[in-house]
Amino acid sequence: MKIFKTINELKNYRKDCKGSVGFVPTMGALHNGHLSLIKNSVEQNDKTIVSIFVNPTQFLPGEDLDIYPKRELADIKICELAGVDAVFIPNTKEIYGEIEPQILAPNKKGYILEGLKRPGHFDGVLRVVLKLFGIVNPTNAYFGKKDAQQLYLIKNMVNSFFLDISIVGCEIVREEDGLALSSRNLYLSLEDRTEALKISKSLKVASQAMIKGVFDCKKIKKIMSETMENMDIEYIEIVDRDFNKIDKIILKNSIILVVAIVGGTRLIDNLWI
Repeated sequence: MKIFKTINELKNYRKDCKGSVGFVPTMGALHNGHLSLIKNSVEQNDKTIVSIFVNPTQFLPGEDLDIYPKRELADIKICELAGVDAVFIPNTKEIYGEIEPQILAPNKKGYILEGLKRPGHFDGVLRVVLKLFGIVNPTNAYFGKKDAQQLYLIKNMVNSFFLDISIVGCEIVREEDGLALSSRNLYLSLEDRTEALKISKSLKVASQAMIKGVFDCKKIKKIMSETMENMDIEYIEIVDRDFNKIDKIILKNSIILVVAIVGGTRLIDNLWI
């Protein structure tokens, strides 16, 4: 496995890659969720490249940029064992210059939900992803469905800029107790983890309600809120897969999104219906 820290090194390597190239962009602190993306890429492509870069432009003031988990040696080992061909680990100066054009998330879908709560966050996400796509030039790029709005906006950006890249959304990976995997789970105490389980439980309760024929969004949200009683719920929302709000759940075209703060840690989860 190759390790590159400069753009020129990676681009020179990329020129010699034959066949399809899968790409998994990450911020490190790799867990089984990342590993599922990597495994999909390794299975579906001739070469797989993983990037590890904690992107400063997607963090808002007061967020956890300075304390975001960093485990570079462990991440490299995970990639090696998973069959990754190359790992790209740039520093901030390698990615960002002093004078840059701005990449902005679309007003209509980039400043609702996550974009409303974290204004400017998706500007930073799209900015770094577009840069990484330009460096890696992948055939296929892999993203988790847990970050559903991010996945939607990246697909939209690829289509809008006519990029010849296939965006592959991969299923949410959970702990045995149901908690959706996240690098920020490391922040949770044992007590926090127990409280956080109400999030995935609320989605399970919503699923059970739909099995019984309940598709009214207000009723589903009420059931979920009751399940998450006494939690600091940031939002529960139900949208179609183009991120339009809906009144009734449409099978195979809806997503239930939930965000809650547990012990100071912001956790997101969702259910694709």
